Amino acid sequence: MRSLKPLRVFRAVLLGSTLGCAAPGLCLPAFAQTRSNASALNDAHLFNIPAQDMNDALLRLSQQSGLRVLFRYEAVSSLRTGEVKGWFSTRDALERLIAGRALRMSVTASGAVVLMPTGAQASVQPARLMMAPAPAAVPANVAISSPEPEPAPAPEKPASDGDTIIVTGTRATGRTVTSSAVPIDVLSKADLQTSGKQSTRDLLGTLVPSINVSNAGSGASFAVKTLSLRGLSSDEVLVLVNGKRRHNTATMFINGTTQSGQSPPDLDLIASNAIGRVEVLRDGAAAQYGSDAIAGVINIVLKNDTTGSASLLGGATGTGDGVQGRMQLDKGFRLGAGTLHLSAEAYNQGHTYRSGINTLVNQFTNMGGQPGAVGANGAINFEMPVGEAATLYSFDTASVRQADGWLTYRTPTAVTNYTTLFPNGYSPHLFLTDYDYQASLGIKGTGPAQIKYDLSTTYSDDRVEYEEKSALNVSLGPTGPTSFYIGKLGTSEWTTNLDLSRPVDIGLVEPVLVALGAEYRRDTFTIGAGDPSSYINGGYVSTTGPYAGVMRAVGSQGVNGFPASSAGAWSRNAWSVYANLEGKIIQGVELGLAGRHEHYSDFGDTSTGKVSLRLEPVRGFALRGTASTGFRAPTLQQEHYSSASTISVNGVLLPVSALPVDTPAAIALGAKPLKPERSTNFSVGMVFTAIPRLTVTVDAYQIRIRDRILLSETLQGNTVLSVLQSAGILNSAGGFYFSNAASTRTRGLDVVATYRVPETKLGSFNLSLSANLNKTVFTHIDDLPDVLKNAGLVLIGRSRQGDFTQGTPRSKIIGSVNWSKDAFTAMVRATRYGSVTQTSSYYPGTAAYAAAPDAVATPKTLVDLELGYQLTKGIKITAGANNLFNIYPDRLPVSLQSSGFSLYNPYAPYGFSGGFYYGRINFSF
Repeated sequence: MRSLKPLRVFRAVLLGSTLGCAAPGLCLPAFAQTRSNASALNDAHLFNIPAQDMNDALLRLSQQSGLRVLFRYEAVSSLRTGEVKGWFSTRDALERLIAGRALRMSVTASGAVVLMPTGAQASVQPARLMMAPAPAAVPANVAISSPEPEPAPAPEKPASDGDTIIVTGTRATGRTVTSSAVPIDVLSKADLQTSGKQSTRDLLGTLVPSINVSNAGSGASFAVKTLSLRGLSSDEVLVLVNGKRRHNTATMFINGTTQSGQSPPDLDLIASNAIGRVEVLRDGAAAQYGSDAIAGVINIVLKNDTTGSASLLGGATGTGDGVQGRMQLDKGFRLGAGTLHLSAEAYNQGHTYRSGINTLVNQFTNMGGQPGAVGANGAINFEMPVGEAATLYSFDTASVRQADGWLTYRTPTAVTNYTTLFPNGYSPHLFLTDYDYQASLGIKGTGPAQIKYDLSTTYSDDRVEYEEKSALNVSLGPTGPTSFYIGKLGTSEWTTNLDLSRPVDIGLVEPVLVALGAEYRRDTFTIGAGDPSSYINGGYVSTTGPYAGVMRAVGSQGVNGFPASSAGAWSRNAWSVYANLEGKIIQGVELGLAGRHEHYSDFGDTSTGKVSLRLEPVRGFALRGTASTGFRAPTLQQEHYSSASTISVNGVLLPVSALPVDTPAAIALGAKPLKPERSTNFSVGMVFTAIPRLTVTVDAYQIRIRDRILLSETLQGNTVLSVLQSAGILNSAGGFYFSNAASTRTRGLDVVATYRVPETKLGSFNLSLSANLNKTVFTHIDDLPDVLKNAGLVLIGRSRQGDFTQGTPRSKIIGSVNWSKDAFTAMVRATRYGSVTQTSSYYPGTAAYAAAPDAVATPKTLVDLELGYQLTKGIKITAGANNLFNIYPDRLPVSLQSSGFSLYNPYAPYGFSGGFYYGRINFSF
C-alpha cells in the first residue's frame, strides 16, 4: 500500500451496499462494468429514477449508466431530486438531478464525475466522499492511500443497436432490440444524421429494407408521399409520436400507383431534426395499439435533451434542376428540474422536369416531374417533474406547406381549350396548401401500490386547400376565369389514453408485468366546396369552329372543384380497452400475451389478440415468434371522399369521379358499406449475438388480410355513363369506389446483420447488411355485383391486383459502411431494388394489351455517398450524393407516356429525378 499523502484522508462508502454511510476507509468496488471515459457522459440511456433523496438518485443514475459519480455527503444529505425518466444522455440526466441545487460538476482524468458544492457550502470540510459506481461485486473495507485518480482504461465503444432500450411493442422497461420477442429496427440520431436524406419519410425508406416509398401521385394527390411496410399498404402501418397515435392526412392519395386509396399520416410534416430516434416494429400489433397496426408500427421519439444543433443544406439534381435548400435549428433548455426542446426547419424544393417532347404538337410543352414545395415544420417536447412521483409532459408539432405541380398539357386545338385564352395550349398548375398540427398533454408517474400510470390526451388537425391556375372550365366559354379555388379537405383526431402497469410476483423466476389500458378517440372528416366556377356546368356551346354544337367539358380542367353536393362533415367515435402480460416463465423462456376490444360507432365491435414467445437456449442465440390477429377500420376519407379529376387510364386521359359508397351512383354500381379489414399474422425468427460486435436477426412472416379495402378499377362504358348522368354527375366518363371485395396473403423474410469492426489505425468501421423479401398473392375475390357482370366490367381486375402483387419490389437489399477517423467520416450505401411492374388492365395476347402493355421497371442498384470533415469542435462540413451514378427507372412504352408527359415508370420506389448532390454544414452546441 502506498503511503498516504498529507492532504486529507477521505472516507467513502458504496451506496446500496451493506457497509452503510458510516463505514470507515474508502471502499473500492470492482469497475469492470463502468465506463471510465468522459465520453460516457454523452451516451444515451433510458433512465428510470423516481423522485427521492439525492444520494439514492445518484446511485440509480450510476447503476443505469455505468458512470462513476463521487460527491460529498454533507453537500447532498439534505437534498431531494425530481423524477428523471426517459431517454437522455448521462450528462443531461445528471444535470436534471442537480438542477437548482448548489452543486457543480467536474470530470476527473479517469472519467469519473465529481460533484462539488458551490457558494457558501464550498468551504465546508468534508467528513467523507461518497461514491456511486455501477453495480458490481464489492469487497468490504478495502482502503486506498490516495484520492488521486487511477489511469483511465481504454475507451469503450458505444453500445450496439442490439443493446438499445426500446419502448415500442412492449409495455416493459429495459427491453432491448435483441431481447425483444418481436423484430424491431432502431434508427438512432446518428443514423438519421448520416443517412443523406432530408425528409422523415425518405429517411425511413433509405434505412429500413422492409419499407418502400411511393413517389408518384397525380391530380390532387401528388403532394402526399406514402410508404409501405412488408409489402402492405401505407394505412396498414400505425405511426406513433412519443408513443401516441399520429393522425392521418386529410388528402386522399388517389390517382396514384401502388398506394391508391390511402390517406396515411404524412411523415414529411414532422421536422427530421426534432427526432431523437425512430423505432420500427415489424410485426402485427393491433392487439396492443389498435387499428392500422397490421404490418407494424413506426414510433418517432422526439429529442428531449438539452443539446442543440443547426444545419444548412443545399443541393440539386445532376441536370441542375430540383434545387433544394433546408435550414434546421433545434435546442434544448433546462427549466428547473424539467426540459424543453424546440426544433424548427424550413425548406424549399424545386421542380424537376422529366417529360419528353409532346408528340401531339412536336414541342417541349410537357412539365412532368417532381413537384415543387416550400414549407416549415416545428416541434416542441416538454417534461417537468410535478411533486415527487409524477411528470407533466407535452409535445406538439406544427407545419405549413405549399406544394405545386403541373398537370397534363392541353393542346391548342383540344376541346378543352380556347385559343383566344391559351393560343399555345396550357398545363393546369395545381397548388396544395397544408396546415397541420398535433398537440399532446399528459401526466405520468408512479401511484399507489407502485402502479405506473400514463394519462394523456392528443388533439390533431390537418387542413388542405386546393387552388388551380392556368386552367379552364370550358363549359363557361372563352370569357370564363383561368384560376379557381378548388375547395378544401380537413381531418381531426382527438385521442385520450390511460395506461397502467405494474410488475406482479406470481412465483415465477421474475415478476410478470401486468398492463391495462383504455382509449377513447373521435375522428372527423370534412369537405369544403370550391368556387362554383370550378365545378358548375356553364352550358356554353360554340356556334362556329370545329366544336360547333359540341357540349364542352364541365368543371376546372385537371382537378374539378368539390361541388356543394359533396361538401359536408362526418365523424365517428371509438373506445377500446386492452390487457397485456409479459414476463419470464422459466430461465430462458419469455411469454407475452395481449388482448384488445374496440367499439366503433359506425361499424360495431372487434376484438384482437396476440401471443409472443422468446426462447434463449444458450447465451447469444435466441428464437422468437408471434401469432396475432388484427384489424383496420376504414378511414372516414375512404367512406366519404368525393372528387372528380382527369387521370391517365392505360395511357389515355379520362375524366373520372371518386364515388363514396353511400351515394346513389356507387350503390347503383354495386357498392356496399365498408367494414374493417381482418388480419392473421404469424412470424418466427432468430437472434444471434454470440460473436462480439456482431448482431444477426432473421425473421419470416405471413400476413393474411380478409375483406381488404381496395379502390376498384376505373369503371367505364355505357352502363357507367348512364348511372353517373342519372346521379347528376355530368363531368366524368368513369368512376371508382372502395370495397371489401378481396383477400390477400403476404409472405416474407427480413434479415438484418450489423458488425462493428475493432478499431485500428485505419479508423472505426460499422458494417451493415439487411434485406427484405416478400410476395403478395390474392387468395379470394368476391363475386361481381350483377350490374357490373352484366356490363362486362370487373371490380378488382388485373391492374388493381398487379398494384399489390407487383407494384412494390419483392426484394430490397441494403449494404452500408460507416467509417470515421479523427476529424474525417464517410458513409457509402448500396441499395438494390427488385423489379416492379405497372400492370395493364388488359391481358397479354389481346389487341388492347398490345396498345397498353405491362411496363416493367427492372432491378436497379443505387449508391449513396457522404463524406464529412470536422472543421473544429461543433462545426462539421459534409458533401454527399443520393443516387451517385444518376440511375433512372426504365422508360415506359410509348403508348403509356401520355404524349410524352410521363417518360419513366412511376412505380419505381426511388423516383425518376435521378441523382441528387448536396453540401451541408452542421453546428452542434
